[in-house]
Amino acid sequence: MLAVITGASSGLGAVFARKLAARGYDLLLIARREDRLQSLAREVGEQYHIRAEVLAADLTNDAALAATAARIRDAADLGLLVNNAGFGSLGYFVQTDPHIQEQMHRLHVLATMRLSHAALSNLLPRAKAGTGIINVSSVAAFAASPQSVSYGATKTWMNRFTEGLAMELAVNSSPVTMQALCPGFILTEFHDVVRMDRSRIPAAWWMTADFVVEDSLRGFDRGELFVVPGMRYKLLVWILRLLPGGLIRWGSIRTAQRFKQPKKPG
Repeated sequence: MLAVITGASSGLGAVFARKLAARGYDLLLIARREDRLQSLAREVGEQYHIRAEVLAADLTNDAALAATAARIRDAADLGLLVNNAGFGSLGYFVQTDPHIQEQMHRLHVLATMRLSHAALSNLLPRAKAGTGIINVSSVAAFAASPQSVSYGATKTWMNRFTEGLAMELAVNSSPVTMQALCPGFILTEFHDVVRMDRSRIPAAWWMTADFVVEDSLRGFDRGELFVVPGMRYKLLVWILRLLPGGLIRWGSIRTAQRFKQPKKPG
């Protein structure tokens, strides 16, 4: 079977590639950085003796997204789509570049929707168990947070979208599996790109990409809709689901005020 992975050039995407190759999947690796994709494809191809193809594409571009969707829809042996491509930004919404915010919505929402539609159009007629889609969401989906408004909003959309598709599949007794993977802080390039000071987060709250992907694939094997890796994060999400929205907002505001960067003099 073929596994398609977006955002495969680094972080979770690269780990998904290695783990799925070890399971015997052929791979279609998608990201913007072709050099990294080629290097990863050679690595997993030689190590696991599987076929690994690359597709350099910017999924925020309409033409590239349409071409990628067509490739997924027409793949004869498609078994799994991992919608992993994404990025974050830090800063108060009104002070950020609106183009960056738009790109985030295009990547997390529009690309996820288009590629999921293509994958399901391919998978449903064959109705095979063990096939499906993993949408890489975030613990941030469960509560809004200052300075990452668009990120949290798009991940909340991703959770509801994944849940809705899972319900539609259940209505039609389809064996195709949907998963929303909701990790917390991961030791990848993601937080380096947004220039986040990792020292502000206790070490116990950081997870490895290997741990997160293992948990995701284990949950996929079991047909779990929401996978929240790590007991601390499972407890956090359980609490967030119980607390009133007003109390969650108060706590988020107070936390943001506590970590607010002081203005530089002059």
